[in-house]
Amino acid sequence: MISWAELKKYSIDQKVMVLYQHGTFVTAIRYYRHKVNLYLLGNEYVEVFVNHKKAMIDRIDLLDRSHSRMKFYSDQIKLGL
Repeated sequence: MISWAELKKYSIDQKVMVLYQHGTFVTAIRYYRHKVNLYLLGNEYVEVFVNHKKAMIDRIDLLDRSHSRMKFYSDQIKLGL
């Protein structure tokens, strides 16, 4: 399984391909101008920030468990923290 350390070096297109092939979609939230899709990749959670106005993915990052955005996830699912 690919780790975040390796995945973060990839282009956005390559990251999308890896998440599609090896990740598991967990949930989606709305966060300001983004729809944020949360994926489980191995034992790490990865966020995909989709900007609907631009119809594109702005970024893909490892879930920051200390971010205030966590409250939106905790309302929907129980993450293994």
